[in-house]
Amino acid sequence: MTEPRTMLQKIWDDHLVLEEDGRSLLLVARHLAHDGSFQAFGMLEKRGLTLRCPYRTFATPDHGVPTLSHRLDDIEDAQQRRVVDALHRNAERHGFTVFGLEDDRQGIIHVVGPEQGITQPGLLMVCGDSHTSTHGALGALAFGIGTSEVAHVLATQTIWRRRPKSMRVIVEGERPAGVTAKDVILAIIARIGANGAAQHVIEYAGSTIRAMSVEERLTVCNMSIEAGARAGMVAPDETAFAYLKGRPFAPLERDWEAAVAHWRGLPSDPGARFDAEITLDAALLAPMVTWGNSPEDALPVTGRVPDPGHSTSGAQRDAVAETLAYMGLVPGQAVTDIAVDQVFIGSCTNARLSDLREAAAVARLGRARVPAMVSPGSTLVKHQAEAEGLDRVFREAGFEWRESGCSMCVGMNGDLVDAGKRCASTSNRNFRGRQGRGSRTHLMSPAMAAAAALHGRITDVRELVAGGA
Repeated sequence: MTEPRTMLQKIWDDHLVLEEDGRSLLLVARHLAHDGSFQAFGMLEKRGLTLRCPYRTFATPDHGVPTLSHRLDDIEDAQQRRVVDALHRNAERHGFTVFGLEDDRQGIIHVVGPEQGITQPGLLMVCGDSHTSTHGALGALAFGIGTSEVAHVLATQTIWRRRPKSMRVIVEGERPAGVTAKDVILAIIARIGANGAAQHVIEYAGSTIRAMSVEERLTVCNMSIEAGARAGMVAPDETAFAYLKGRPFAPLERDWEAAVAHWRGLPSDPGARFDAEITLDAALLAPMVTWGNSPEDALPVTGRVPDPGHSTSGAQRDAVAETLAYMGLVPGQAVTDIAVDQVFIGSCTNARLSDLREAAAVARLGRARVPAMVSPGSTLVKHQAEAEGLDRVFREAGFEWRESGCSMCVGMNGDLVDAGKRCASTSNRNFRGRQGRGSRTHLMSPAMAAAAALHGRITDVRELVAGGA
């Protein structure tokens, strides 16, 4: 009898070409690329190589594209303009699929992959971006790679990797009102720390995860990397199958039943051994907000900024004090007393249609007191939101309605937070300078970000909704 295997082991073994000196050579089923992949294509050209399997590569410009328009000529930075243009030229030269600036399928690559059905259960997927872990929400093994590795995948359709360890994070129970998928993953990261899952792939399980939509699972898996994990995964189920059916790159009708039959065998076997396991009670969770410069610096909106004096070591005390100085916060300050200068709703973490619906439901309760920007995760999401009238809701509430792109999450397209200014953001990282030199970022859910826009400070969205405005 064979030993029970985890989903990670099954997908790894399915893509294993050979093992040598403790490393595995893996076949890459899907390679995702964006405008930041230009250096890898340059490496290929320098060596006179072509793509090994162009039909397995899918790309879209996202990092450096403008959100005020999608015209190439409107990209003010000359280097970024060349980089975006290079992606289209490389697609013409090598024959891979690209969803360009004028294509309705354009968007953030980690939104586009699932949206188009490119992301599927059981696939090994890579991209030159750390948040490739997003795609694990559909039962894929997906992880980010470096530039030289991107070139290796382009040339060989394979990648070298050491087998990671496995961690199961079980979240049980019904989420309280106002608690979103973003709050769940922030609570997980706060619990285990920014390195708590280092060298591991996380499999998310439990009744709370099973009850989530695919878009919510995408948010959870997106931020796995912020806990130090190599990847995040959710076992494919009927929810995932229903999401994928009929999407452009999903299996055709004649192949659909065979695909689903294979996908049903992917979840971890009963009795499969994980290297680590933790459990959270969803009923105890509340809307979360970060106060520091790491996603692990998260606490409930009802909490208070930590006091360095309560630290367990001198090093920790100094680190907290330095962080508070950078963030301009006072020990013991109530989170809801923190004023914000602007709001960003977007990114591969929280810019899907369901995210925009949640934010719009709050935005319709008032009018923004600070500048607020909404950047949909893809052009299709933008069109869908406009068909529902969400753009009108945001505009009437004083929010800016933009085009799709990575935008203020990474700040490579001119959408920035000024030094010393504070931003309530639905993105995934609150690192120093992430949204602009000297910027201060507080991560939260779309509903919480919209609430912050209406009040000009971090606000418990549960009270706002209950009070009507």
